[in-house]
Amino acid sequence: MAGGGNAIRGSRVGAGPMGEAERGDAAPRQTVTYFCSHDHRSVVTFAIEAAAPESWDCPKCGLPASLDSENPPPAPKIEPYKTHLAYVKERRSETEAADILDEAVALLRSRRKAGEIIF
Repeated sequence: MAGGGNAIRGSRVGAGPMGEAERGDAAPRQTVTYFCSHDHRSVVTFAIEAAAPESWDCPKCGLPASLDSENPPPAPKIEPYKTHLAYVKERRSETEAADILDEAVALLRSRRKAGEIIF
């Protein structure tokens, strides 16, 4: 017994005849070249009516790219991850931290002597 055949096998749903005459003419386009600091060249196509942006992210390295091949934008400065302790140390000096710690330890010791239950 032969399997059921499909007359449109290999084409996508909604596909019509191929060719410019059946689909209409393509919109006029412009190509713009962007340059990043790693000497990558990215060619992007826009519609003629669209204004090309001044900068574009390089698809190869992710750095910003500009229209000026002689002066590509520098890589953005990436700040390292800071821990909570690093932020606290920015706000407090070592002596302030020692004073706060001494106060907290004294408070805990006074509560223990008084018989309070601390969780």
